[in-house]
Amino acid sequence: MRAVVVEEFGGPEVLALAERPDPQPGPGELVVRLTAAGVNYKDVYEREGRSPLKAPLVAGCEGAGTVLSVGPEVTGTAPGDRVAWWAAPGSYAEQVVVPARAAVRLPADISEEAAAAVLLQGLTAHYLVTSTFRAEAGQSALIPAAAGGLGQQLARVLSRRGVHVIGTVSSEAKAAAATAAGVRDVLVVPPGGFEEADKIASQVRELTGGRGVDVVYDGVGRDTFRTGLAALRPRGTFVLVGAASGPVPPFDPQHLGSGGSLFLTRPTLVDHATDPAELAERAHEVFAWLRDGTLSADVAQRYPLAEAARAHADLQSRRTTGKLLLLP
Repeated sequence: MRAVVVEEFGGPEVLALAERPDPQPGPGELVVRLTAAGVNYKDVYEREGRSPLKAPLVAGCEGAGTVLSVGPEVTGTAPGDRVAWWAAPGSYAEQVVVPARAAVRLPADISEEAAAAVLLQGLTAHYLVTSTFRAEAGQSALIPAAAGGLGQQLARVLSRRGVHVIGTVSSEAKAAAATAAGVRDVLVVPPGGFEEADKIASQVRELTGGRGVDVVYDGVGRDTFRTGLAALRPRGTFVLVGAASGPVPPFDPQHLGSGGSLFLTRPTLVDHATDPAELAERAHEVFAWLRDGTLSADVAQRYPLAEAARAHADLQSRRTTGKLLLLP
């Protein structure tokens, strides 16, 4: 089979298509024929060496496809079943070994490509608005990079809940995408613009009547961290959910007190969707959101496996405004 391999950590150019032996399932595992793999910033962190994984490795973690074979101790799943997953290392491959406990059975009305486009961001949006900070009508939220894959899904969920969503984007074109996703007020901040953190935070405060937002959902990290903290209301919550621009610099927690007794948390999906029962429950709601239009399987671009490097370069350049998929 063909797979996208990282022989050594580095930029997008280290992603190379290579032949690998067809995998065999071990105890508690499935081998799945890939239909589509999702491209995520998690994959970028792993490609760059910002994770515990060691090279060489097959890239990717999210996808959907059809079960080819099952290993010992697997019950309830059989060859021919359609499944999706968000946590199977080595998903940029024609055949993927998926832990059975991490696989989600697909309902008949959910396509494999739609599942690959929505599962990771959908599950993330779900736990962020239901568990990390319970978002309710009348609240306000700031989403940096609101036109990105997670940003758009979060905006859709929050706006459906009656939350006043404010988002930042890097261009007028992305402003249109953010607005379509449910962002009520869009601030266009060109590259480098977040150096004026207090100015942007002041604009956010004006949009909330001087109060500040109840919550910031920040997947950008280094570039937007100061802005988000300054935009919060007293006792507001800063949810750091990613680091697309790089890790946040060392931070003195005393600033949380002087900023208004703020809360800062760094949650991960691992701690909210590892238990099979919890994963199944969240996935059930994500698929319901997909059916009723709360979420959208918005695919910005599809790439063959051989062009994984181009997909990573496009993602990191922030030229895209939706989900990127790799197709075998």
